[in-house]
Amino acid sequence: MKKLITPLLLLLLLSCNKEISKKENNSTNPDYERAWYFADHNIPDSSFIYFNKAREDFSNKNDSVGIAKCLINMAIISGDQNDYFGSQEMSLSAIQYLNVADTLEREILSSNYNNLGKVAHHLNNYLEADTFYLKSIKLATKEKSKIIHTGNLAINLSDQKRYPEALEYFEKILKSRELVQDSTIFPRVLTNMSLTKWRQNPNYNPIPNFLKALYIREKKGDKWGQNSSYAHLADYYIDKRSDSALFYANKMYSVAKKIKSPDDQLQALQKLVKLSQTDKSKFFFSVYEKLNDSVQFARNTAKNQFALIRYETEKSKADNLVLQKDNDGKRYQIIILAFGIVLISVTGTILYKKRKQRIELLAQNTIRDNKLKTSQKVHDVVANGLYRIMSKLDNQETLRDHPIVNEIEALYEQSRDISYEIPGSKKFPFNEKISDLLQSFASESTKVILVGNSAPLWEKVSEQAKNEIAHILQELMVNMGKHSQASDVVIRFEQAEQKINIYYTDNGIGIRGEIQPNNGLTNTGTRIDAIGGTITFDTKVEKGLKIKISFPVS
Repeated sequence: MKKLITPLLLLLLLSCNKEISKKENNSTNPDYERAWYFADHNIPDSSFIYFNKAREDFSNKNDSVGIAKCLINMAIISGDQNDYFGSQEMSLSAIQYLNVADTLEREILSSNYNNLGKVAHHLNNYLEADTFYLKSIKLATKEKSKIIHTGNLAINLSDQKRYPEALEYFEKILKSRELVQDSTIFPRVLTNMSLTKWRQNPNYNPIPNFLKALYIREKKGDKWGQNSSYAHLADYYIDKRSDSALFYANKMYSVAKKIKSPDDQLQALQKLVKLSQTDKSKFFFSVYEKLNDSVQFARNTAKNQFALIRYETEKSKADNLVLQKDNDGKRYQIIILAFGIVLISVTGTILYKKRKQRIELLAQNTIRDNKLKTSQKVHDVVANGLYRIMSKLDNQETLRDHPIVNEIEALYEQSRDISYEIPGSKKFPFNEKISDLLQSFASESTKVILVGNSAPLWEKVSEQAKNEIAHILQELMVNMGKHSQASDVVIRFEQAEQKINIYYTDNGIGIRGEIQPNNGLTNTGTRIDAIGGTITFDTKVEKGLKIKISFPVS
């Protein structure tokens, strides 16, 4: 699990959460096991997705404890990605699924309240955090859990400058026999208690205890603990002995890179910028800026993805409830009409297969036609290329009204009648090509979000299918830019068994009434038929447009 650091204190780790949720799980839910696999390998986004899938499976089995565990783990992952409000929402929703009278469920509830305390602490709601931590301590059935939650409460009190109360809890923890025997938790408590005493009394010397904790951690090989010790030693010496502070800051930065903790790297770099000589200080500041931008981008992406997953899940649940209600009201009608439906279905299947054969034959003949190939090539390469050039020129004030823009637009309108397939580039991964293509339509007024566009998704897809899908997406984005007036566009990719589904959603003006085929949409239908796929336009939404593209993997 990710280690979390307060402005001055290291929070006691939430290792009990993982221990409770994983070891006490008796389920054969494969999604739950896979979620833990990704969690163990520090892949939070995939872990979140599979915990969400596992929650749906537990829900179908009416396993309330399983649902609660999934929600708590999703909450912890969201909190680790700085999505504190999302984490708080999921932790609170988990409470209703647990029975406080059950011993096992009390321990899980204790872990959940500890997470709520952690989130409240990060949001600077210290009094609310006190309440949650006290509940977690009261509900804990394991001594180790009580020690960790009590330590978190002491840290929260210290951050409120309530030092005597904090020290009282630290002293209580140190009397625990289990703590003395634990070479991981003991140095944490010793470090945080000494740090609190130093904060209370600037003349207090915490160095002996800092070094004692560091010695235990080095002997055990606890890199996360060493990182904490180096941070506190650097902080103590920063105004007293700058050379020692610089030494420990370098140590912290080295360990933070080994444990791949971007937050700790940023903290270490801040210290190095302050303590180093001018040339090195500039270098460290440059590294800090790049890393900070990368971390913020990754976390914002994760927040958007988590929010989208939660939205799709809740929407699907609501749709299922409506469908279930309708089905209950029509049950007897369905029984009466069952024979007729079966007969119609058989007849419809036969007619559909014959019609599909005719359409496939027509599509193959159409693709072989040289005139259509030539027209497709001009449309895809020239028309859409000219449109992108027009969009770029329109965003430049000095060229917006230039005559050449009108000339390019005239060429674009003349080439809209034609389309042709062009072999896909193999110079770089296809998912990157798709990402570059779609993101090229983003602008100051239009945000384009991609979800699930990973390299493994496209590994078994043929070159013909990749080429056709690239052109189909390009045509949709061109139409979006010209007609939709959308400010948000979300494109989600997923593989379901032997098919790949692509969901396009925007919040633009949508399409009213029947789809009016133009040359671009006609070519889109021809292309999707050529690879055995389907494209569906949902025009019944209140606002915007939804499109589903589906095609076989091979």
